[in-house]
Amino acid sequence: MTIKIGNAPCSWGVEFADDPRNPAWTRVLDECKAAGYDGIELGPIGFMPEDPAVLGDALAARGLELIGGVVFRPFHDPAKWDEVRDAARRTCASLTAHGARHLVLIDSISPRRAATAGRPEEAVQMDKAEWNGFASRFRDVARMGSEEFGLTVSLHPHAAGFMDFAVEVERLLAEIDAKLLKLCLDTGHSHYAGFDPIAFMKRHRARLAYVHFKDIAPAIRADVVAKRTGFYDACGQGIFCNLGKGMTDFKAARALLLESGYDGWCTVEQDCDPAGPTSPVDDARANRAYLRSIGF
Repeated sequence: MTIKIGNAPCSWGVEFADDPRNPAWTRVLDECKAAGYDGIELGPIGFMPEDPAVLGDALAARGLELIGGVVFRPFHDPAKWDEVRDAARRTCASLTAHGARHLVLIDSISPRRAATAGRPEEAVQMDKAEWNGFASRFRDVARMGSEEFGLTVSLHPHAAGFMDFAVEVERLLAEIDAKLLKLCLDTGHSHYAGFDPIAFMKRHRARLAYVHFKDIAPAIRADVVAKRTGFYDACGQGIFCNLGKGMTDFKAARALLLESGYDGWCTVEQDCDPAGPTSPVDDARANRAYLRSIGF
């Protein structure tokens, strides 16, 4: 049984492939390896080269394994369904070309939910027809990834979208066959939404296929929730702090994963502003050192 530690381009501020502030993809690979990681996620499709030979050679030259990729798209918006499906198919193709295993599905930020991130009692809810369409789109992409491409597909809760709070995650997991859709829990987003990631992982251990490690600064969380600060502004304010400096009990997470036989990747994601004041590689090194210090 082995738990491996990876990182992701979002730790370098890469949220959207076409953001002109993004660092070069080669720099992200170089710094990920230099910081002590053996694997990396794909990032938003189009950030890393989609030519398998180009990316394959770059990964091999650095001794990095491609872990998986995220489809961070507006599943909540039926008008964007073609965009979501295209991004999902391209991501699946890129992952399978490199033997990566994990396809992670995230509903992106919705203007209808942005102001109520961290406020489950106030958040607007979908009506029945909206929810049914929303769930159907997740089901269709999960079927694509698992049945057409042989990937492990997981649902990832995320602040400011419609798959954010514990009750929503529980509902969707209950409605989609576990053979199609697993769980990728992000420790930071759980705290942002107001639920305990360790308890949630324990409750859904049979469904847990992948873990994202993120920490969250409690004082900044309280401030941005109170002020209804936008998600990316909150990132710029440092809501996601270095691991071990915030709310997440990573020692308890380690104990739970080891005791339950988890065998796979835990990927660090410290979402940040790509033009922010901190150095992503310094944060990546500090996060890897912290995880080593507690046995990862």
